Amino acid sequence: MFQGETAITIDEKGRMAVPTAYRDLVARDCGNRLVITYNPFEAGSLYLYPLKVWERVRDQVNALPKVKSTSRVMQLKLVGAAEFVEPDGNGRFTIPASHRGAVGIERKAVLLGMGEKFELWSEQAHHEQIRQVITDADLSDELLDLQL
Repeated sequence: MFQGETAITIDEKGRMAVPTAYRDLVARDCGNRLVITYNPFEAGSLYLYPLKVWERVRDQVNALPKVKSTSRVMQLKLVGAAEFVEPDGNGRFTIPASHRGAVGIERKAVLLGMGEKFELWSEQAHHEQIRQVITDADLSDELLDLQL
């Protein structure tokens, strides 16, 4: 289970280090294999899945009707853009240049543990998203029942 927010620095080769708090978990529970792909719902971020979780998500997305435009967008953004990444001995892996460029990740990023996956945000997009959530708080009925 991944949770928490970590400031990440991307080096000149496009590599990021898995935070030390997650390295053993990624090695043990993920077989040191992750899948990186686009976040289909919000600009400025990528999803980073453990391999087993990814395979379940991939199969669900591929089972969607291919003739529906919303399904096709999900298939393109998630499955079509998916890349396998494996941390090296120092816990670093390379984020594909096309992925970094598409979501605006440069030197500074934010890694969010979101349960079964991580979200990797450009620092700017993350800050904008947080500010927007705070100012545009529109609590649906489901959220009002949460005991926070």
